[in-house]
Amino acid sequence: MKTIANLEQIQLDSMNRLIHRKASPSTGNNETTLRTVLICAGTGCTSSNANPIIAAFHKEVENHGILHRVNVVRTGCFGLCALGPIVIIYPEGVFYNRVEVSDVPDLVEEHLLKGNIVKRLVYQESLLDDQVLPLMEVPFFKKQVRIALRNCGLIDPEAIDEYIAMDGYKALHKVLNTMTRSEVVDQVKKSGLRGRGGGGFPAGLKWETAAKQDNEQKYIICNADEGDPGAFMDRSILEGDPHSVLEAMAIAGYAVGANQGYIYVRAEYPIAVKRIFTAMKQAEDYGVLGDNILGTGFTFNVEVRLGAGAFVCGEETALMSSIEGRRGMPSPKPPFPAISGLWNKPTVINNVETLANIPPIILRGPDWYSTIGTEKSKGTKVFAIGGNITNIGLVEVPMGITLREVIYEIGGGIPSGKKFKAAQTGGPSGGCLTSEHLDSRIDYDTLTSVGSMMGSGGMIVMDEDTCMVDIARFYLDFTRDESCGKCAPCRIGTKRMLEILDKIAEGKGTLMDLDKLEELSIQIKAASLCGLGQTAPNPVLSTLRYFRDEYVAHVVDKKCPSGVCRSLISYTIDPVLCKGCSLCARKCPVDAISGKVKDPYSIDASLCIKCGLCIDSCKFKAIYKS
Repeated sequence: MKTIANLEQIQLDSMNRLIHRKASPSTGNNETTLRTVLICAGTGCTSSNANPIIAAFHKEVENHGILHRVNVVRTGCFGLCALGPIVIIYPEGVFYNRVEVSDVPDLVEEHLLKGNIVKRLVYQESLLDDQVLPLMEVPFFKKQVRIALRNCGLIDPEAIDEYIAMDGYKALHKVLNTMTRSEVVDQVKKSGLRGRGGGGFPAGLKWETAAKQDNEQKYIICNADEGDPGAFMDRSILEGDPHSVLEAMAIAGYAVGANQGYIYVRAEYPIAVKRIFTAMKQAEDYGVLGDNILGTGFTFNVEVRLGAGAFVCGEETALMSSIEGRRGMPSPKPPFPAISGLWNKPTVINNVETLANIPPIILRGPDWYSTIGTEKSKGTKVFAIGGNITNIGLVEVPMGITLREVIYEIGGGIPSGKKFKAAQTGGPSGGCLTSEHLDSRIDYDTLTSVGSMMGSGGMIVMDEDTCMVDIARFYLDFTRDESCGKCAPCRIGTKRMLEILDKIAEGKGTLMDLDKLEELSIQIKAASLCGLGQTAPNPVLSTLRYFRDEYVAHVVDKKCPSGVCRSLISYTIDPVLCKGCSLCARKCPVDAISGKVKDPYSIDASLCIKCGLCIDSCKFKAIYKS
């Protein structure tokens, strides 16, 4: 059985291997410099061929006889997901992006052997006056505060020794040996940590409620059923730092008096699932999970339950129903899970990101954590930023940062010189932020006040070419499909709302339909059983609130101002600009374009299917849509 003394020795041994992963402007004698090659092996980079790149590095390092001074390590996500596969070489901290297998020999021979930076592969934002900036000085990272993501991209997620070297399981040892259960709960309460999975309920209050229940059996559940379109925060933490979640669950178990935990994760996350099982086995072998943890007499076991991808199972009562082997459908509350949850026993449910914050709070104290963020929104928040933005990926920022800072400083702004139009936060449950909100602070209360919400942390950025009616249709189509059907307001109401939106997008809507949309939205929010139905109208309400003129254009002018809704757009060839090359006619799949070579061509609107191939093929920009 492992003891804390064993873990302290493991930490010392592992720290010697990790210490040279810090960026250093001077690497000394290249013949003796220890180097670490960190290669992203998260889902994004793995899909871009990361595993063959890892294998190629191992082979090249061995062939050159430098195994003694080069450590090749697979890691989790670095954050800049669109630039994968990503390779970072320490101690210089050089960030290489879009690396291919064919680039590996060059990186080994030039950088690892000669100390020469291969600039053609360097992330452009890290180059300043021909010098390579340290990783944390790159604009994408500079304003981030990485707490939940502290180890992601830095350690091998399948090596418990590396987690221990980063103070892993130190917080668990602290609570088991020096703190009472109530002291642990008080620390979480004082930190101000709120749930990162949706509504932002205070985590400490949830723990306190469960701890007060007089019941011999209690449960801890990690909600990893991340279903928002474009959201991958929880997946990245499980892939890059699974031990942080296991440690936090054990701490929660001790605090509330639970000896059993469940991780509910969707089966579509195969890498995350694999690393969870690997981490569980390692933790059991090291005595930090299972019976008599670290010889303290405390027992805590964890099991994994795979979800089938139902969005509604992110709702806690539906999730528990699924774990119990029943159809994942929500139940009325109260009673709340902390009082009567899984198998009618007191149950604490936190999502992955919430749990990842627990060990640092225990180690560094609630006062440290509460100094980050705002008065009512403490700490940091992880966002998955996507859509029309330069730096697509994962960021962790302090609560209270402005939308402008996230989009233009961290995100790199809108590509192709386009104007910012809106940002959807909170996924299908959230709403739109507009240009008037660019200087608003991102926290729970501010987002709620403007008709959006924090949600799990998805942030979809939209440029001037986005149709907000179409965006509302997209999200409502998603929630309509994901409704479990248990309550009529959600089952029927979302379908009726989508029918009205379809009618508007097809040019058949009326001003009366806009009133119907608002009326239905209010009724569905008030009468639905669970959070899915209660928040489903949010994208419609927020777009009606901030972009009503677009809805009016669709129903009054029968035009889509952004040229997105196909039924409301038409394609026209400018006879002055058309050179009669016939390329558009040859590309048209339905023969809707006719004319004579060297004379202007024309489009038969009755035949046009509005596929856009004509515009894409025209070299003279003679075709436009209106």
